[in-house]
Amino acid sequence: MPNLNRIELIGRLGADPKTRTTSKGSKVCVFSIAVDHHWKSSGESKKTTDWFNLEAWGKLGDICSKYLKKGRLVYVEGRVKTDKYESAGETRYFTKVIVANVQLLDKKIVEAEEEAIAEETEE
Repeated sequence: MPNLNRIELIGRLGADPKTRTTSKGSKVCVFSIAVDHHWKSSGESKKTTDWFNLEAWGKLGDICSKYLKKGRLVYVEGRVKTDKYESAGETRYFTKVIVANVQLLDKKIVEAEEEAIAEETEE
């Protein structure tokens, strides 16, 4: 039976991305996005916000750290991954999105930035 683990999100960055290097020397860019959900209940507008933690590895991580900034609207495609760790004798779980594709959606972005991103992802 086939399996599928895919997520697509559109949201705004909550903070500037941070890049770190793992103990094995791999670079990873870590950031979070807020995704809003709007609806009406009894004629009143309501809104909730879900936060997602994301990781972009390798060259995609370099591109994310270079072009993504707090408040920017982005489309993200990737897969969901849950890590577990021990803390004070308890097993804790942390869910994140491993990014496979990012597109900047802000109208503020100049064409030169979009072209630069396209060229970097093709290499």
